Amino acid sequence: MNVKMNVVCRAMLALAAIAVLVMLAAPGAFANDDPIKEKWAPTEWGKDDKIGAMNRMNPELVLKHIKLVKTGRWATLGKVYQSDAPFFGTRGFNLTIPGLPTGGPFGSHELIYNDEMVTTELGQVGTQFDGPGHIGTNTSKGTFFYNGASLEKDASSYGMGRLGVEHVGEKGFVCRGVLLNAAGLRGKDMLPVPKGGSKSDPGIITDADVKAMVKRQGIAPIGEGDCVFLYTGWGNVWHPEKWDSFDAAEKNARIAKFNSGEPGFGISACEYMASRKITLTGADTWAVEAVPGENMNKPFECHLQMQTRHGIWNLENMNFNQLIKDGVSEFLFVWSPLKIKGATGSPGNPIALY
Repeated sequence: MNVKMNVVCRAMLALAAIAVLVMLAAPGAFANDDPIKEKWAPTEWGKDDKIGAMNRMNPELVLKHIKLVKTGRWATLGKVYQSDAPFFGTRGFNLTIPGLPTGGPFGSHELIYNDEMVTTELGQVGTQFDGPGHIGTNTSKGTFFYNGASLEKDASSYGMGRLGVEHVGEKGFVCRGVLLNAAGLRGKDMLPVPKGGSKSDPGIITDADVKAMVKRQGIAPIGEGDCVFLYTGWGNVWHPEKWDSFDAAEKNARIAKFNSGEPGFGISACEYMASRKITLTGADTWAVEAVPGENMNKPFECHLQMQTRHGIWNLENMNFNQLIKDGVSEFLFVWSPLKIKGATGSPGNPIALY
């Protein structure tokens, strides 16, 4: 009898566990209905818009911001794409040259050529741009992405449809670049990884910090159409000039440190910048925002609020060392993501002219 009862009990527990799993897997089991309640869509640019805050850029602002180029100098802001760089999660980058040479020879002049084959999460490694198809949330009515798009109706395994990065790439960015020096504000070479949960954490940049940096650096307030970037010093863990000089053990230690968390914008700073109607954020870190941030139960909160809600896109893993060395806080920022049909993001090498 006891044996039978034990079997029955185990069977009942198994069925209960299955019921819980089914409930958890059901749509809306853990739904975020803020996009529905707060009417994140349609956006101010209409129900068919695909590019978000980039709509704020216009010829008048470009002509105004060209005046920021005063020395004729420029700096590239991207990092080198290579297989031993730090990557988020299971992402990676592998390049091979098939053949050496890949093809030829042709003609009496014996022409030969080489190609490369790259295997990677193309839009989400290294210096990377987060486009409309990258960040969304689960609601009780299904997935929700920028301007009300969803995976169910707008995307497939072969591309993101209306959320594809090619729509952003068609316009590109030409804007006033603002580099906020958070390391300078804190009086440190590098900000620490935050512990999270508090606006007073030195690794979390708040709305008050943004205003303080603007004042400290003697620049005009952040305004409509601006592209706002954050220098924390954390990017030098993955040091853009010294990386190839490190041995494998040093690289592995630095990769572990780099991915352990990061300083960056907190949600109050992101909400403030959104209220200033900016176009783009970026930083020398892998997520731009603080990890962890003020709200420990809402990881990557700035991603969701800035991108999915406001259409303010994001550039990660940027190199600002030349600008910091030259004391540059404002510049003309020029860049466009690659027009990869249906992609979630793009690699790239932005340029600052100053």
